[in-house]
Amino acid sequence: QVQLVESGGGLVQTGGSLRLSCAASGRTFSYYAMGWFRQAPGKEREFVAVDRWRGGITYYATSVKGRFTISRDNAKNTVYLQMNSVKPEDTAVYYCAAASSSRSYYDTTASYDYWGQGTQVTVSS
Repeated sequence: QVQLVESGGGLVQTGGSLRLSCAASGRTFSYYAMGWFRQAPGKEREFVAVDRWRGGITYYATSVKGRFTISRDNAKNTVYLQMNSVKPEDTAVYYCAAASSSRSYYDTTASYDYWGQGTQVTVSS
């Protein structure tokens, strides 16, 4: 059984910071990548960042590059999303996801096999 549990969401002011966590359990050894996506009301789920565990390569959406940082703690099977200089447009439900095999692309929802339940992030102006 694979489980991903997000935490750390909440209300933050524009320009502030927030750190999201995603704890993975189950067959974590088989994960090729862990990613973060977000979904605002009325919009499609969009890619935020990914950490390819084999090689330690990270990628970011243009909208968050330079402000957000994805990282991981292998000992805790946890991936983090540090959000700095947040903006009202960052308001969304944030989801972590895991890909259990190698993919050509990691910026699409179809590339991931497991998803967490999501955590709400609200940025006040």
